[in-house]
This record gives sequence, structure tokens and C-alpha cells, in this order.
Amino acid sequence: MAEKTPHQNVTFPLHNGGVSTPAEVTDTGHGYLATPPSGSGPAVIVIQEWWGLTDHIKEVADRLAVQGFVALAPDLYGGWITHDGDEAGEMMSKLPAEEGARQLAAATDYLLGHEAVTSKTVGAIGFCMGGGFVLALAAQQGEKISAAVPFYGVGQGIPDSYAGVRAAVQGHYAEHDQGYPVEQARAQEQQIREESGAEVEYFYYDAGHAFHNDENLIGTYDPDAARLAWDRAVDFLRKKVA
Repeated sequence: MAEKTPHQNVTFPLHNGGVSTPAEVTDTGHGYLATPPSGSGPAVIVIQEWWGLTDHIKEVADRLAVQGFVALAPDLYGGWITHDGDEAGEMMSKLPAEEGARQLAAATDYLLGHEAVTSKTVGAIGFCMGGGFVLALAAQQGEKISAAVPFYGVGQGIPDSYAGVRAAVQGHYAEHDQGYPVEQARAQEQQIREESGAEVEYFYYDAGHAFHNDENLIGTYDPDAARLAWDRAVDFLRKKVA
């Protein structure tokens, strides 16, 4: 059953219309912020799966912090999480693409203004629903996002056009994904390349959807694929976020 969690240790202002200017502060966003042992580093947004801001997503942020990044995982559901697939689908359906984009735009500005952030751009990594929103964020925020790393992105966040993408894109997709067939992923890879002119590389794994999630909620966690994809993603973020 869905439950509310206290994983909201930072707040940032949300603005009416997201990227519109002048922007009027209308409410507050929440998220989990992990900083590196050094106290500063380049910025990365970690975007949740349809389950919510779970311990797994917090751990992803923590792992990035260990690698030297300032990692912010915005709480797109306002504190609600679930481990039930039907509830997760319902929660995702209640998050309009525009609202997700608004929160992520505000999270980007929050990181760029944070005293611990040393980069002039932000990287973004996301999983499942969050993978779709990674691409939406890159398309919306242009030069602010220098690296976009979607893992098996699905959902309402996937944009129709990638013309606004200026980030380098590294995708991680599964050959046996029942939710986002590999043919669609390959078509998406080509569409991004053609419409944006950005650097694009997609990797395809002999695995199923959510192969990176070690909570293994749908029984498709693949430790070998997860390790390889993670190493590639961290190396990519190191090179591209500055």
C-alpha cells in the first residue's frame, strides 16, 4: 500500500509555468540531496521510477555522491511511494508531464545556484518513468543540461520532439523490455540524433525492464547488466558535466 516517507530533506521554489519568465513562486518542491565527501562537485539530477522516491533512488543519489557528484533526487510524488505495480501506475498517471517538467526545471535551477555545485551545467539520470523525464528535461532546458542518461525510459515524460536537446545522451535499454520494446528504443535513438544533432550513444542489454533496480520488484534485476550500465553512466557523467 502507498505510504508517505520523510525523504524530503531539501526544498526549492517551484515557479508558475516552470521555465516561463518572469516566474512567480507558487509552491515548494522537495527532494533528497546527497553531497560528496569533498563537500562540492558537479551537479546531477536523479529522477525516480514510477514507485516514487524510494530508498533505491536515494541510494543511487548516495552512490553518485561517493563518485564526487552533488546529486539531487526530486520527489515528484510529494512524499508518496509504493511497491505495488497497480498503485505505481495510478500514481504515475496522476503526474502530468507538464508538472513533472515544472518540478525538474526548478530542481535544475536549484542545483545551479547551490554553493556546493562546481559545474555550470547539470547532468540528469533517470529510470523507468524517470528515464522518460530525463529526455523531457534535456529537451526543455537546452544548454543547462550537458548530459542525459535515460535507463529504459517510459511514460508521459517522453517528449515528441528532441529539437531542444543540447546534452550528450547515453541511453541504457533492454532487449527484452515488455514495457518499452527495443524497437522503440532504437527508433528513439535515431530520432534524437536526427532532430538534435547531439552526441548520442545507446547501449542495449540482454535483460528485461528495470534491470538496474536491485530491489527487484518485478523480478528482472540483472546484476551484471546493472554493473556495466552503471560504470558506463558514471564515466559519461564525469566527462560531460562541467
